Amino acid sequence: MGGSTPEPRSAERTAPERLDSWKAIAAYLKRDVTTVQRWERREGMPIHRHIHDKRGSVYALCSELDAWRQGRAPLLEGAVAPETRAIEGTAQPQSEGPNNAGTSGPTRGSWRVLALAALALVVIASSALLYMQHANRTHEVVPPRIASLAVLPLRNLSGDPAQEYLADGMTEALIGRLAGIRGLRVISHTSVMRFKDPKASVPDIGRQLGADAIVEGSVIRAGERIRVTAQLVRTANDTHFWSETYDRDLKDVLTLESELAQAIADKVEVTVTGTERQRLASARSVAPEVYEAYLQGQFVLGNGRSRSRIETANGYFESALKLDPTFAPAYVGEARAFSWLGTVFVGEPPEETRPKVISAARKAIELDPDLAEAHVLLANTEQEQWHWTQAETEYRRALDLSPNDADAHAAFALWLLCQGRTDEAISWAQRGRQLDPLAVPGTSVAWILFQSHRYEEAVRELQGILAVHPDDLGALNQLGFVLSANHHPDEAVPLLEKVLATSKGSPATTGVLIRAYALSGRRDDALRLLEELKRRRATGYIPAAAFVNAYIGLGEYEEGFHWLEQAYTERSNILQFLKVHPFFDPIRGDPRFADLVRRVWDERD
Repeated sequence: MGGSTPEPRSAERTAPERLDSWKAIAAYLKRDVTTVQRWERREGMPIHRHIHDKRGSVYALCSELDAWRQGRAPLLEGAVAPETRAIEGTAQPQSEGPNNAGTSGPTRGSWRVLALAALALVVIASSALLYMQHANRTHEVVPPRIASLAVLPLRNLSGDPAQEYLADGMTEALIGRLAGIRGLRVISHTSVMRFKDPKASVPDIGRQLGADAIVEGSVIRAGERIRVTAQLVRTANDTHFWSETYDRDLKDVLTLESELAQAIADKVEVTVTGTERQRLASARSVAPEVYEAYLQGQFVLGNGRSRSRIETANGYFESALKLDPTFAPAYVGEARAFSWLGTVFVGEPPEETRPKVISAARKAIELDPDLAEAHVLLANTEQEQWHWTQAETEYRRALDLSPNDADAHAAFALWLLCQGRTDEAISWAQRGRQLDPLAVPGTSVAWILFQSHRYEEAVRELQGILAVHPDDLGALNQLGFVLSANHHPDEAVPLLEKVLATSKGSPATTGVLIRAYALSGRRDDALRLLEELKRRRATGYIPAAAFVNAYIGLGEYEEGFHWLEQAYTERSNILQFLKVHPFFDPIRGDPRFADLVRRVWDERD
């Protein structure tokens, strides 16, 4: 047989035959346990699991294994374990009875010589083995320390696509817990989600994410029970060095997440401070229907930011809080949803959304002070209302709680930008991108470069994005900003027109397009679009910032100052950037502008 794939068992044997452990499955397939576990993950080998308190309860049917193995024989050829090949390739000695003595066999004297020679060989071999073992111990290669980790999206093995939210939510929760360890760089949820159905090998994934190790695993839900299986793999050589299975009631899912995070931290041998370990261990029971509603809201919000999706997600968060008003993560979800509704791209009046963001974020912090995202959301809103000191305090608290949070780095970079500390802002944004390239995309860095008047660098950042994603609306929109400021309005116009057509009339893009039309000599087109913006304001909310950009671009500075006062009244987002925004350059010398800057920075609670 050698290295060939073993033949299936005879169909005449008793059926069905069931193998009730990994050891039995491995023995049946004549492989080691690690190999068959890898076949289950990589080759779809049919393995069944029970959902009960016992860990690692698996079984397989021989008939299914035989059918699977026959279909994959060419792939598995030669994969026999070395010890199996040695056994199969060893010739069996001929038996020597009395009748053979004196023919071709050795004499009694020669037997004695042979025995002594064999004994000598054993002694020599043993000495050599002991020497080699000592040498190996002396020169033992210690694996490099794991400094960076990626948690790949947990696979949903329930057989029900509607349960996908559970696997995604638990992935994000696990990343969130591990991100609080300062000594370990943890790749964000944003970046790992592109490996939801990975085609690349583990070493390739490690190179792309800059991760020394990955966590991969699965989630199965059956009724009110949940099972999570996870394993750690070194990306350099695809070596599996830990795996575990956790069975829990769904109400104990937060405890499960805590135990899993602690186990991973222990196995990668990262230094965890006492405070960090206390946060890792924190957990509470939660009613299954509460956690499910929360995760469904997270899932909807993570797959699009249209008004309808944001409102749907908020409905789930509200349902969770009606069932359990003490569940802090649902308040964070609400705060995030309200903050997105108040952006210029969705268009809800900020005076309506900001109080809701603040209320939800503060309630979350009251219930759980260690929720880093709640501090970031609160900081963002404080900054939008020009409470600069309070915003800085909240950002720094978030960074202390979650030093791996790339989003927090990017948000604090904007705070620094608003202060006019542009070099520091770029440094913090780049630090966030080093932590996680996708969580802090080129658009975030390009926006800071644009505000810092470093136009050519901003253009390179944005063109790099568009080379890979030519329809990225954020990159197209920002490139329109940069080109308009850098005296290339003719190039900006087609980009902004594309964004406007796709975004269904975004007020923010409309204002910048009016500016680009005016600067490129198409004043009639600019005025036509401005009239359209005015008509829309008569029937609904249009941010004052859109008119600020339009009138300053048209050179009508008196109207521009009128709308700047309107922007001051509604605490427009654009006023955060008064000290740096290039679009304000034509009016910086006006005393009214200096007075506006003073009022925004002297604003108190």
